[in-house]
Amino acid sequence: MITKRITTQLPYPLRNQRDLSMLYTPGVAEPSRQIAKQPQLAYALTNKRNLVAVITNGTAVLGLGNIGPLAAKPVMEGKAALFKRFAGIDAFDLEIAETDPDQFVDIVTKLAPTFGGINLEDISAPACFYIEDELQKRLDIPVFHDDQHGTAIISGAALLNAVELVGKKMSHIKLVISGAGAAGIRCAEQYVRLGVHKNNIIMCDSKGIVSKQRKDLDVYKKSFAVSKRGSLADAFVDADVFVGVSAPNIVTPAMIKTMAKNPIVFAMANPDPEIAYTLAKRARHDILVATGRSDRPNQINNVLGFPFVFRGALDAGAKRITTEMKLAATYALADLAHRSVPASVKRAYGLKQLQFGYDYIVPKPFDPRLLAVVSTAVAKVVNPKFNKRYGRYL
Repeated sequence: MITKRITTQLPYPLRNQRDLSMLYTPGVAEPSRQIAKQPQLAYALTNKRNLVAVITNGTAVLGLGNIGPLAAKPVMEGKAALFKRFAGIDAFDLEIAETDPDQFVDIVTKLAPTFGGINLEDISAPACFYIEDELQKRLDIPVFHDDQHGTAIISGAALLNAVELVGKKMSHIKLVISGAGAAGIRCAEQYVRLGVHKNNIIMCDSKGIVSKQRKDLDVYKKSFAVSKRGSLADAFVDADVFVGVSAPNIVTPAMIKTMAKNPIVFAMANPDPEIAYTLAKRARHDILVATGRSDRPNQINNVLGFPFVFRGALDAGAKRITTEMKLAATYALADLAHRSVPASVKRAYGLKQLQFGYDYIVPKPFDPRLLAVVSTAVAKVVNPKFNKRYGRYL
């Protein structure tokens, strides 16, 4: 077992009395006075501009469910490590023992002066929608629930490229989503922005198709309710695309065989997908498959998004992460997959050849170009003249 440890590092040596007087009292008094007069100076005089909080209440952790804030801590520490490794962002995890949405919002609001951005993580739906909206209303820093928007950004890029490869059009595809929680809802919204017709989307939850006839739908599910009734298997018939953000092993080869010609399957449940990669490939010779697993082609992994979205937002001085910024990240990722792959990426994955195609529809997480390409695309939405070299983070 690998134990993750988040540590504090000093920006300068602390070796003698002079160093102590600079890094602590009396040296810190002057910047404190200046910030008291002009709060925006905190971004120049402290680490606020590069510090993100990774915050959860542990109600929807990975594929583990409601395991509580303490058990969620290893996941949050891992997320903080990814912020640092891929985007040079300092991140601090906060596990909050509060499930009441209003109380949770109050706690985070009171903690917010410490940070330059808030990354919400592993909070169950529908509370996560309310929490994110309320925090963004109250705060003047970016708030981003990665389970919602990260999956939407990366899978949106994968969908653009997959649809291109199979020779179809976004406006014509029929799409099935399994999972009507945070990720499913936001993925559907992103796909509509990318050109999928809303009435061509069938969303399913554990009870089957999210139908208008059902009386158990919250306001978020209602927005994607359809007239059709039935099971997940019924939704598969003649579908062009399946997107899974739900549970393992709920899709069978027989269901995939009922899909339209050249089907696209994104089975993204982790660690075990809705259908195993090998089973899906055996079911149809004309299929394009992606999962959330690193040991298979086309890994749709949120690490392709959140570090770079925050890097761009922080560097551009954004107060929030907008729909336009999320779209910019999606298009940047989709475009990068079309470019020649650096030799370093091929070596990292033990591959001699890697190019745009059925087995490569999104960039690999260790592609060093992600930082400059995605972060700059996000920052330019905030400031079209944004220009920054990212070499020091690589």
